[in-house]
Amino acid sequence: MAQLILMPGKERSAMKQRHPWLFAGSVGRLEGRARPGDTVEVLADNLRPLGRAAYSPQSQIRARFWTFDADEPVDDAFFKRRIAAAVARRDALPELRGQDGVRLIHAESDGLPGVIADRYGDTVVVQLTSAGADKWRKAIVAGLVKSTGCARVYERSDSEVRALEGLEPTTGWLHGEAPTAPLAIMENGVRLAVDIAAGHKTGFYLDQRENRRLLGELAAGKDILNCFCYTGGFSLQALAGGAASVLSIDSSGPALAQARANLALNPQLPAERAEWQEADVFQALRDFRQAGRKFDLIVLDPPKFAPSAAHAERATRAYKDINVLGCRLLRPGGMLMTYSCSGGIGLELFQKIVAGAAHDAGRDARIVRRLAGAADHPVALNFPEGEYLKGLLVQVD
Repeated sequence: MAQLILMPGKERSAMKQRHPWLFAGSVGRLEGRARPGDTVEVLADNLRPLGRAAYSPQSQIRARFWTFDADEPVDDAFFKRRIAAAVARRDALPELRGQDGVRLIHAESDGLPGVIADRYGDTVVVQLTSAGADKWRKAIVAGLVKSTGCARVYERSDSEVRALEGLEPTTGWLHGEAPTAPLAIMENGVRLAVDIAAGHKTGFYLDQRENRRLLGELAAGKDILNCFCYTGGFSLQALAGGAASVLSIDSSGPALAQARANLALNPQLPAERAEWQEADVFQALRDFRQAGRKFDLIVLDPPKFAPSAAHAERATRAYKDINVLGCRLLRPGGMLMTYSCSGGIGLELFQKIVAGAAHDAGRDARIVRRLAGAADHPVALNFPEGEYLKGLLVQVD
């Protein structure tokens, strides 16, 4: 096994913080030969063992720790144990019981850097985003099948971040055969189709499950605007909760077509209260403002404006703009459910952005609740970068 030896003083994050990433600037030298994804021993400059990590020579994240135990073998049994532990943690959470769609593995936060696995019924979709995860594909799939008893595993390793690891996009069936019927899940009483081959992420945004439930609890009798609605997850929960009307906007025609199809999967919902609009959300909000249209509750769940801190300044302007518009369109006492999924925008900055937006809109506002990803998207305390989704429920006077 090759040895990755750190620069003097660069062992602190591994020894004291147990952070799973080692950046290129921390590395002094590599002794021995290692290919992308190979497991290497990580040593401090004084040759003190720090653990074992996956080597990625093309990435600025030069290595990702599998284990901080320098004696623990990284082999098929290692992945079997880690995957079984991750699945058991989900099984122990009461809010996940009965849910068809669950994230089983949340990468670094489950001790498996670069590994995402989502279960939709008897189908598991896996996404491998790092060289190390890619190297252990067969062991990961075997561990998922063993721990879940799933009928099939589909790979959606087509994320752009794979290019940073020198990896090509790859998709397809890894275990079992394609289902004969379209894939659908039941979430909080609402049926939703999931396109695992072409949908966003692994096919659906499971991280917003509990926030969609909250919207349903708030919806009764309200006129609701759902911006960046994608396939209608928030919209259908609002209808199920008794909303007076739900206007859903997205710039993607295919996403809106799927949203309409999802509504048709739920004949118990009042379809006449739903309106779908294909438009640029920023322009649509300005048009509503000019027309004097008002709402009781607005959901702002935009795509990632800042994938990294380098994009934060531009993203800040976009978040500010859309939240100003949202505040202006609310009736007195209305609520703004606003989110950021940008890793480059922290919670403190996001709260400042929303506060500035309310001020610029000339509205007094207060935070009713801070919102985050669902319980199956945990954030490891040694990996705060895992807290990408943050949100605020704000009441506006």
